[in-house]
Amino acid sequence: MEERHIPALTLDTETPAAPAPQAAPPETGTPAPRLDDSMLSEAEKQQVADFVQKIDLRDSGLILQYGAAAQKNVAGFSQDALASVRNKDMGEVGKALSQLVVELKGFGREEEKKGLFGRAKKSGGRLELMKAQYSKVETNVDQISRQLEQHKVTLMKDAAMLDRMYELNLQYYKELTMYILAGQKKLEQVRSGELAALREKAQQTGAQEDAQAYNDLGQMCERFEKKLHDLELTRIISIQMAPQTRLLQNNDTLMVEKIQSSLMNTIPLWKSQMVLVLGLEHSRQATAAQNAVTEMTNQLLRQNADMLRIGTVETARESQRGIVDIETLQHTNQQLIATLDEVMTIQQESAQKRRDAEAELGRIEGELKQKLLELRG
Repeated sequence: MEERHIPALTLDTETPAAPAPQAAPPETGTPAPRLDDSMLSEAEKQQVADFVQKIDLRDSGLILQYGAAAQKNVAGFSQDALASVRNKDMGEVGKALSQLVVELKGFGREEEKKGLFGRAKKSGGRLELMKAQYSKVETNVDQISRQLEQHKVTLMKDAAMLDRMYELNLQYYKELTMYILAGQKKLEQVRSGELAALREKAQQTGAQEDAQAYNDLGQMCERFEKKLHDLELTRIISIQMAPQTRLLQNNDTLMVEKIQSSLMNTIPLWKSQMVLVLGLEHSRQATAAQNAVTEMTNQLLRQNADMLRIGTVETARESQRGIVDIETLQHTNQQLIATLDEVMTIQQESAQKRRDAEAELGRIEGELKQKLLELRG
């Protein structure tokens, strides 16, 4: 199996670093907590052992810059992670998904409108309105889909970038560990060897320069111990960045899956369902038209049946009647008898009048003759 990259330890002091924050110096002779080097490979352990020999605690510049490169890498890593989170507007993704839900819910729920749309619905334009609404919603959904696709690509790039950042953080963590291990070994060697020898010499000679040399080296050891403590704090930050990086990466991955599900499942399913809705509306209209034809046919059949019944009954009734109704004959006979009675009465009255007239005429004639006789006499 290929061996992992071994961090290179360096005493480069070209890059300036801010002074480490001053902390209360530990008691002289109190050793700092030792790290477990079991996580290191044999090659890395050997590099730590070789690097110990290069550390000079009398060099104040070295103490100031010790591990500064690794600290700078961790600081830069944290800044990059922060920038990644700051530049990622996940609210836009949520807004796009929410807008997608609104568009999908809004289809088919257009409220009744007055004016032209209202008249169109009343005149049977419901299907046309549905098609127009579908076209509008589809346009909006396609636009949202393009936005989601762009967000998905960005999130996938971020996930890959976070994966690389995770690997870099592991490398920085290993590098810090090796600096701390080398520093602790060097500090232990100096305190147990050179510093102890200077103390013994100062005690034996009582010379001021020997006491100052012992004190100077002790102060350098304390400063170096503080520096190792700062590296420990940076190492803890690196440890914390590992799960934080994975959490960010997991969030990006989950969002990518959500967007992918919307693009591959939700939107195609919605479009297929809308096709079914439009197809059902076509069928509904065809069924309504067929129902209207059926109703008209039934109405015509009922009307024709009623007319046929009436016509047939009337025809049958007329066919069974005689040429002249008996009632008519009875009426005619009664009128005829009455007429004959009246004619006979008139004739009788006329005969009586004629007899009366003849008698009157005879009387008149007799009177006239009498009068003529009287004139001649």
